[in-house]
Amino acid sequence: MKQRTPQSFNSGLAEIRRSYNAAAPGEMPRERREKLCAVRYHQRTVGMGRYWTALQAGTRITKVIRCPLIPAVREKDVVILESGEAYGIRQIQYPEDVVPPVMDLSLERIELK
Repeated sequence: MKQRTPQSFNSGLAEIRRSYNAAAPGEMPRERREKLCAVRYHQRTVGMGRYWTALQAGTRITKVIRCPLIPAVREKDVVILESGEAYGIRQIQYPEDVVPPVMDLSLERIELK
Protein backbone atom coordinates (compact mmCIF):
# COMPACT_ATOMS: atom_id res chain seq x y z
CA MET A 1 0.00 0.00 0.00
CA LYS A 2 1.37 3.38 -1.02
CA GLN A 3 1.99 5.84 1.80
CA ARG A 4 -0.04 9.04 1.63
CA THR A 5 1.59 12.44 2.07
CA PRO A 6 0.02 14.84 4.59
CA GLN A 7 -0.91 18.24 3.12
CA SER A 8 -1.09 21.62 4.86
CA PHE A 9 -2.98 24.61 3.49
CA ASN A 10 -1.00 27.60 4.73
CA SER A 11 -0.65 29.84 1.65
CA GLY A 12 -3.85 31.78 2.22
CA LEU A 13 -7.61 31.89 1.91
CA ALA A 14 -9.55 31.64 -1.35
CA GLU A 15 -13.20 32.31 -2.04
CA ILE A 16 -14.85 30.19 -4.71
CA ARG A 17 -17.80 31.71 -6.54
CA ARG A 18 -20.22 30.34 -9.11
CA SER A 19 -21.45 32.46 -12.03
CA TYR A 20 -24.97 32.22 -13.37
CA ASN A 21 -27.41 34.18 -15.54
CA ALA A 22 -29.71 36.19 -13.23
CA ALA A 23 -31.89 37.63 -16.02
CA ALA A 24 -35.51 36.63 -16.45
CA PRO A 25 -36.32 34.56 -19.56
CA GLY A 26 -36.27 36.75 -22.67
CA GLU A 27 -34.21 39.52 -21.04
CA MET A 28 -30.61 40.45 -21.76
CA PRO A 29 -28.25 38.07 -19.94
CA ARG A 30 -27.07 39.45 -16.59
CA GLU A 31 -24.18 37.64 -14.93
CA ARG A 32 -24.26 37.22 -11.18
CA ARG A 33 -21.83 35.43 -8.88
CA GLU A 34 -22.69 33.74 -5.62
CA LYS A 35 -20.23 32.57 -3.00
CA LEU A 36 -19.90 28.81 -3.03
CA CYS A 37 -17.34 28.49 -0.22
CA ALA A 38 -14.19 29.89 1.37
CA VAL A 39 -11.25 27.54 1.65
CA ARG A 40 -7.61 27.56 2.74
CA TYR A 41 -5.11 26.59 0.05
CA HIS A 42 -1.49 25.69 -0.67
CA GLN A 43 0.10 27.38 -3.69
CA ARG A 44 1.79 25.00 -6.12
CA THR A 45 4.25 25.50 -8.95
CA VAL A 46 2.95 25.82 -12.50
CA GLY A 47 5.15 23.27 -14.27
CA MET A 48 6.48 23.83 -17.77
CA GLY A 49 4.51 20.87 -19.15
CA ARG A 50 1.23 22.12 -17.72
CA TYR A 51 1.91 25.69 -18.84
CA TRP A 52 2.80 24.87 -22.46
CA THR A 53 0.07 22.25 -22.88
CA ALA A 54 -2.52 24.75 -21.66
CA LEU A 55 -1.12 27.44 -23.95
CA GLN A 56 -1.52 25.12 -26.95
CA ALA A 57 -5.17 24.68 -25.93
CA GLY A 58 -5.67 28.46 -25.82
CA THR A 59 -5.49 28.88 -22.03
CA ARG A 60 -2.79 30.61 -19.99
CA ILE A 61 -2.44 28.81 -16.64
CA THR A 62 -0.92 31.39 -14.27
CA LYS A 63 -1.45 29.74 -10.89
CA VAL A 64 -2.11 26.31 -9.39
CA ILE A 65 -3.53 25.90 -5.90
CA ARG A 66 -4.26 22.81 -3.82
CA CYS A 67 -7.18 22.86 -1.42
CA PRO A 68 -9.35 20.36 0.44
CA LEU A 69 -11.68 18.39 -1.81
CA ILE A 70 -15.03 20.12 -2.34
CA PRO A 71 -17.16 18.04 -4.73
CA ALA A 72 -19.40 21.00 -5.68
CA VAL A 73 -16.52 22.95 -7.27
CA ARG A 74 -16.36 22.72 -11.06
CA GLU A 75 -14.50 24.16 -14.01
CA LYS A 76 -15.59 27.70 -14.92
CA ASP A 77 -16.12 28.64 -11.25
CA VAL A 78 -14.17 31.71 -10.12
CA VAL A 79 -11.51 31.83 -7.39
CA ILE A 80 -10.81 35.11 -5.61
CA LEU A 81 -7.69 35.26 -3.46
CA GLU A 82 -7.14 37.49 -0.41
CA SER A 83 -5.17 39.87 -2.64
CA GLY A 84 -8.34 40.49 -4.67
CA GLU A 85 -6.95 38.74 -7.75
CA ALA A 86 -9.58 36.72 -9.63
CA TYR A 87 -8.97 33.48 -11.52
CA GLY A 88 -11.13 31.17 -13.59
CA ILE A 89 -10.82 27.46 -12.85
CA ARG A 90 -9.68 25.76 -16.07
CA GLN A 91 -8.88 22.28 -14.79
CA ILE A 92 -9.46 20.25 -11.62
CA GLN A 93 -7.28 17.28 -10.70
CA TYR A 94 -7.76 14.91 -7.75
CA PRO A 95 -4.40 13.55 -6.49
CA GLU A 96 -4.86 10.24 -4.67
CA ASP A 97 -1.62 10.13 -2.69
CA VAL A 98 -2.45 13.02 -0.31
CA VAL A 99 -4.24 13.21 3.03
CA PRO A 100 -6.81 14.75 3.51
CA PRO A 101 -8.46 14.33 0.07
CA VAL A 102 -7.53 17.34 -2.08
CA MET A 103 -8.06 18.93 -5.47
CA ASP A 104 -5.55 20.85 -7.57
CA LEU A 105 -7.07 23.84 -9.36
CA SER A 106 -5.34 25.14 -12.50
CA LEU A 107 -6.20 28.82 -12.71
CA GLU A 108 -6.23 31.48 -15.43
CA ARG A 109 -6.16 35.17 -14.42
CA ILE A 110 -9.36 37.05 -15.27
CA GLU A 111 -10.63 40.60 -14.80
CA LEU A 112 -13.91 40.90 -12.92
CA LYS A 113 -16.39 43.59 -13.90
